Amino acid sequence: MELSDDHNKPAETIAIRPFLGAANFEISRAFYRAIGWTETVLWDGFVLFSTPSGLSFYLQDAYVKDWIDNTQMFMEVADADAFYDKLAALDLPTQFEGVRLTPVRHAGWGRECFLYDPSGILWHFGTFTTTL
Repeated sequence: MELSDDHNKPAETIAIRPFLGAANFEISRAFYRAIGWTETVLWDGFVLFSTPSGLSFYLQDAYVKDWIDNTQMFMEVADADAFYDKLAALDLPTQFEGVRLTPVRHAGWGRECFLYDPSGILWHFGTFTTTL
């Protein structure tokens, strides 16, 4: 339930933007630009990345190993196979140390591929085949 001035009516939400850290801020910035996401510098050590569809997250020049090692992001995509093909064509693992791309796997709920960013953040890119 969302909060609003009128307790009987939910407030309208606009977006949710997670804060992600980076072991090496400049390398992570280059990585997300290489994917094709748009970077907006907000201030030194803090940027906003946006996808072509308007989803976004903050990337900050902050690194806490336990936090980064336990960060996962799930992005729903229209076609996990096509998204994987686009990621594979970028050949990110040869450009950025520590980056791994895992082929699409099938699950009971749908299909997904996995991409580890240079800091170790695990991205899931998935397509639902069942209604959740």
